[in-house]
Amino acid sequence: MTCYLNGEYLPIEEARIPVLDRGFIYGDGVYEVIPVYQRWPFRLADHLRRLRRSLDAVRIASPHDDAGWTAIIQGLVDRHPATDQSLYLQVTRGVARRDHAFPKDTPPTVFLMTNPLVLPTPESVAQGVKAVTATDNRWFRCDIKSTALLANVLLRQFAVDQGTSESVLLRDGFLTEGSSSNIFAVRNGVIATPARSHLILTGITYEAIVDLCTSAGLPLEQRDVSEAEVRQADELWLASSTREVLAITTLDGRPVGNGTPGPMFRRMYDLFQAHKREVCPAA
Repeated sequence: MTCYLNGEYLPIEEARIPVLDRGFIYGDGVYEVIPVYQRWPFRLADHLRRLRRSLDAVRIASPHDDAGWTAIIQGLVDRHPATDQSLYLQVTRGVARRDHAFPKDTPPTVFLMTNPLVLPTPESVAQGVKAVTATDNRWFRCDIKSTALLANVLLRQFAVDQGTSESVLLRDGFLTEGSSSNIFAVRNGVIATPARSHLILTGITYEAIVDLCTSAGLPLEQRDVSEAEVRQADELWLASSTREVLAITTLDGRPVGNGTPGPMFRRMYDLFQAHKREVCPAA
């Protein structure tokens, strides 16, 4: 498999990063995961916009403009045999003596790799998935797509240990998101999801769903969503770049609604598949 590291495409087995890279020492970096359909990066402009926001938030100067990033990404996509891919992009503050303070004049480390995109199985789409609730004990800048993901890792593993697909996170009695997804709740035909804030990482799939609700005239409220609303929802969805949109049909061992994917989910799933074909013409 070919990757990209600091200006060079090379076999991933040959890629080397010094142990003093601040991404390794501190988790001092940001990342993006970009789905690729039929060799078209999905909503690339949105991903690059979010990348710039994360870089600005942690005060790492972007090493490339949008045209430069696009060329690097397309160069890597073209080198991979799979037509549908999951592309990972990471920028760290670079290599420097270990010190919490920012180093001066240190170039960032840029790393990209891509793998075949593994989407949810038809059975998962048709039957939905299980989830558990968990306390959101992460930091207060979840809007930064940081590589420091230990809290998310532990929360996702909590779900795995319970034999489920995702942890639905609650903070002070309100929904935030999943350990690696955004969450939508449907009650009486109205879709609700937490509004953009420092407590959630707004996903590109989240943004796509918001846009699709607007264009299709589906009622959507971006606001605080209480724990009670989550537990009483007729439908729950999770959304992410690699899982697209999936129905959660069991939460904490209890059925959500009637325990099967609901009509609003099926409508959104179809809208999302059509959107993929629109923005990635060969998809």
